[in-house]
Amino acid sequence: MKDERTLKKELEEFVPINKQEEADKKLILKCLSEGDRIFFRENEEAHLSASGWVVNQAMDRVLMAYHNIYHSWAWTGGHADGEKDLLSVAIREAREETGIKTVTPVMDQIFSLEVLTVDGHEKKGLYVPSHLHLNVTYLLKGDDREEIRTKEDENSKVGWFSLKDCLEAVNEPWMKERIYKKLIEKMENLKI
Repeated sequence: MKDERTLKKELEEFVPINKQEEADKKLILKCLSEGDRIFFRENEEAHLSASGWVVNQAMDRVLMAYHNIYHSWAWTGGHADGEKDLLSVAIREAREETGIKTVTPVMDQIFSLEVLTVDGHEKKGLYVPSHLHLNVTYLLKGDDREEIRTKEDENSKVGWFSLKDCLEAVNEPWMKERIYKKLIEKMENLKI
């Protein structure tokens, strides 16, 4: 079972590939040093989230969901909600948001880091103020032969995309240009 110290060690060992990851690693470690409030979404300024960049067995397609809040195709993921094992969070969220059952890590290490801004919005009739997601991304493998389904309270569509087509489907310029392109580049440079 992973704990806060394990996550801190994994974050410290993570090697950034660009200035964005460098800056975000520093901020996430700073917030983690201020106590475990960042594991809970009740911390309205910033809290931890985990995402899965879910690829198929051939690693030439990615599984995405059409996000109801952002009105864009996006990776899977969600809040830590007190969980310290963020890899488990990423796997659970991938299963819940897409309906696939077979989700495994390509590697156990953190694949990417991002500090993401979340604009204020309504969820389940309550207003959620603008805040930061201190996001840890894992590279996951899913079975693209399994049946997929939506999770109606979070997304309205789920689908597999080629790596090129996924970029064309995304409506959020910053996510497309800074995050998803980076993830594809990291995959292309993997030595597996």
